[in-house]
Order: sequence, then structure tokens, then C-alpha cells
Amino acid sequence: MTLGAVLLVVGDLLFLWAMAVNRFFTKVVVIAPQDGHRVVDAGPYRLVRHPGYVGWFVLWLGVPLVLASAWALLPAALASGGIIVRTALEDAVLAAELPGYRDYATRVRYRLLPGVW
Repeated sequence: MTLGAVLLVVGDLLFLWAMAVNRFFTKVVVIAPQDGHRVVDAGPYRLVRHPGYVGWFVLWLGVPLVLASAWALLPAALASGGIIVRTALEDAVLAAELPGYRDYATRVRYRLLPGVW
């Protein structure tokens, strides 16, 4: 249960850090050039392209542990799968519509896990 609480806190802090660094962070993908929307490559965005989702993923890993419930693995697995799919879809939109994103993706090769994906 303690490990689960640590994962919840670490995941939430990483999520919040990604939000704090990226003023364009939103619930839905919106490219807003009229608002000065640009690629953010500071903070956690230096390591992975979607650090907010990494935080969310870590948080979901902690939920079954905090609840001490094997049943909680099902929604955690579904949420984690959804994060992976959403990351791929969002990456495609950003590459197609946000100027400079393709260059950023070349520099920061990994979406969620450095060295893996």
C-alpha cells in the first residue's frame, strides 16, 4: 500500500510539472497559433514528448496497490492502454499541425518511456 501511495504522489507531481511547464497543456488537442502555441521542450519535455501522460500512467499503476485490489487492475490496465493510444493519436496531430513538432520529435525520440517508446 505504501508503494501505491508513493506512485500516486510521484505520478501526480510529474503530471503537475508537465502542466506547469507547458502553458498549452489542455484536456483535448488544440493547436492555437493565434495564442502563440509553440513546441515546449523544457523541463520533463526534454526527456519524453508526453510527460503528463507518463505521470498519469504512474498514478494508475499505484491505484490497485493503494486499494489492495486485484479488481482495480482492470480499470488501471484499461486506462493505461488508453494513455498509450491517446499518446500515439496526439503525436500524429501535433506532427501534422504544430510547426516545429517534427524537429522536436527527432530530438526527443521517445513518447513515454526513454529508450523504449
